[in-house]
Amino acid sequence: MSQCVPWQIKELEAMKKYPQLLYYKGSLDLLSRPKISIVGTRRPNPYTRALTLELSKKLSTAGMVIVSGAAAGVDTLAHEGAGVDNTIAVLPAGIDIRYPKANEKLIEWIEKKGLTLSQFEPDFIAREWSFVVRNEIVVALGDALIVTEADIGSGSMRSVEFALEMGKQIYVLPHRIRESEGTHKLLNEGKAIAIEEIDTFVAMMTKSALNTINDTPFLAYCRTMPTYEEVIARFSDEIFEAELSGIIEVRNGRVVVA
Repeated sequence: MSQCVPWQIKELEAMKKYPQLLYYKGSLDLLSRPKISIVGTRRPNPYTRALTLELSKKLSTAGMVIVSGAAAGVDTLAHEGAGVDNTIAVLPAGIDIRYPKANEKLIEWIEKKGLTLSQFEPDFIAREWSFVVRNEIVVALGDALIVTEADIGSGSMRSVEFALEMGKQIYVLPHRIRESEGTHKLLNEGKAIAIEEIDTFVAMMTKSALNTINDTPFLAYCRTMPTYEEVIARFSDEIFEAELSGIIEVRNGRVVVA
């Protein structure tokens, strides 16, 4: 039975417009844990398949909840690697429609042991535009975005646009020339960081998540990437000391935690 989320999800406040309704099946407890979003092509090559599974499994084992969109390809691998009890699937259709059909069994298991979310009415049929809406929620929920493979102009690259607008850090797998041209472009433009070694990356993300849990109100606010003026207005006594000690940095007029 589908239900509406009974409270505001702070991560979704980063969206351009907070969803009027949000339906769910499963455990809302996953929303309170450190989360990371993983997206990518529906037709991953063997290298991407292997590393997406390894990455999501190790992040999940380290305590991170994996968020993705239940689509074929990378999304499916991310959910499966995480384990159905440690993943959130955001759907492009109504919560009562297990879309895509090929992933019906996977989505059913996530409903029972993990969490599925949808901002559409329970019987809504997926439309071309609803995938974009779904992608924005996937990105907003994660502390960071991982794109394991993507072509230029793909839906995954639209997710990247959302991540950039929200100030999320973007990570990508390194690929050979002429493969995953979308992620190559992100690296060339300095918009993403390459995951060169998975165990090192997982350790870094786990430490970052632990730091977030233990944040002071000042640091928690700075992680939302407010403008320098906004921080001055709320934490004038703390910002100067934090900047001098290197805890925070000012980039393009916005405050980020170093």
